[in-house]
This record gives sequence, C-alpha cells and structure tokens, in this order.
Amino acid sequence: MHDIEPYYKWRNKYIAARDSRSPFYGRTYSEFTFTNKVYNYYIHPQWDEFGSATLYLKVLFADYEEGFVIIELIGEWNDCIDNDIMFLKRDVIDPMIKEGLHKFILIVENVLNFHGSDDAYYEEWYEDVADEGGWVCVVNTLPHVADEMKETQLQQFVNFGEEFNSLNWRPHKPQLFFKAVDALVNGELRRYLPEEA
Repeated sequence: MHDIEPYYKWRNKYIAARDSRSPFYGRTYSEFTFTNKVYNYYIHPQWDEFGSATLYLKVLFADYEEGFVIIELIGEWNDCIDNDIMFLKRDVIDPMIKEGLHKFILIVENVLNFHGSDDAYYEEWYEDVADEGGWVCVVNTLPHVADEMKETQLQQFVNFGEEFNSLNWRPHKPQLFFKAVDALVNGELRRYLPEEA
C-alpha cells in the first residue's frame, strides 16, 4: 500500500495545504518518511490523517464558487469500532460546509472494507447540505464495500451504486468530473465523461 499515492495530476489546480479555507491548510509532508499505517501496512506520506486509525484521505480539489469538493480515500472505513464517520464529519466535512461546500464526491476505489454502524452522521450530513441543493456521492466502490453500505442503509442519504462505479475520472479536469457526477445524481444522461480525454 505504501506506493499508492493520492492522485496528483490536479496539483497545478489545487493543493489543500495551501488553501486557507481547507481543514488541511498549512500541513507539511515528507516524501520519504512513512509513519501512517493501515494495520501493518505503511501508506504513502502524502495521505492526510484526520483521526481514524485505518482511513486516510486527500482533498484533490475544492471549488468554492461551484460549492463542490473531490476527496480521495484509502484504507478501511470502520464506523463500528473506530467511528470513522464521526471524525470525518466533525473534523473535515463540517469545516468545509461552513466554507460553502455542499456537494461532496468521495472516491473510494482504495477503500478496502466498510464496516457500518448506524446512519446518524450520514443523515446529519445529508440534512446539512440538502437545503443548498447539495449531495454526497461515493464513487468507484468495490462490490463488497457497496454491499456493506447498502446493509447500513446509507443509500437513504448518500449516492452510490452501479451508475457511480467505473467512472474513468483521472483523464479529465475536476470541473468536468464534477459535472458528470452532478448529472448522474440528478438523473440526467451520462454525457460528460467520454472514455478518453
């Protein structure tokens, strides 16, 4: 896992550590010192910790005018034991909502497991953004991760599932990726992301 880096090709457009409105403003990173782990496996030092022992993230892009943010995650999402959603909601999402972000894209193709508990924080997140026309969308879930999310009934508050999987987002600009996800959330035709850029 140590060689899986957060997506870096949008760094010329956005860096959370340089965004004074970001919860990660001012963070510094090492390219060579590996300290964070998912169980016994070190992860790349560019991933951000936020209180979870097994789940890490990177804010890839935030657009305050359009009100959306794209976040990539890695590790195990465990609400059962570690209450990861509480740390994510309180320490990352709430500050972002205060800054006017209300549409959240979570890329979870590197989330290896999801262990759900209750849906209270997800419901709160949904209620916090719904009045602004906002939403939460989880993209590219592994099948067993999606199954566990369904068992926890997250589909009431979070958009995920087959239509949001296998999105080839990397070749595209973040604004185009957002428009494609927004169109899917709103039930429009998938017309924004061709297979090749």
